[in-house]
Amino acid sequence: MEGLHGTTIIGVQRDGVAAMGSDGQVSFQDMIMKEHAKKVQTLYNGQILVGFAGAVADALTLFSRFEEKIKSYPKNLPKAVIELAKTWRTDKYLRKLEAFLSVMDKKDSFILSGSGEVIQPDDNIVAIGSGAGYALAAARALLEHSSLDAPSIVEESIRQASRVCIYTNDNISVEVLKNG
Repeated sequence: MEGLHGTTIIGVQRDGVAAMGSDGQVSFQDMIMKEHAKKVQTLYNGQILVGFAGAVADALTLFSRFEEKIKSYPKNLPKAVIELAKTWRTDKYLRKLEAFLSVMDKKDSFILSGSGEVIQPDDNIVAIGSGAGYALAAARALLEHSSLDAPSIVEESIRQASRVCIYTNDNISVEVLKNG
């Protein structure tokens, strides 16, 4: 991913609602190539949120593979995530893909990488990309010190990241999973 920078993806759960969002900037070296990219999708009939950081074509390949895994393990997100990570790490083609994924439903949250990491954050906040640390800090503070709902926390966290990370802009998109 040399020369490719950018992306802030953050996912938050609060009061039975899961929200994940991203900024819209795509950068290559020192140029902004696109300002309104959509880096979060809903999968599995709107029951799962997936966001990516890294090479777009690689991420789309992983989205497709993840959909296969979730169909094989319906209603078992942890198992589907672990199976994707195993395949990603061991498959000759897939292990060359350069991306990170954040995955969540209304109950569980995960961060995955091609080197086999599967991280389930203690606080169910997922954050990836160059602005992840800034957005994560903002989300934690907002969860602890505000009554904002999950989508609002996601949006404000990315907005705060965009104020300090040069690879993050404030063209924010948010996807939401609600109870019911």
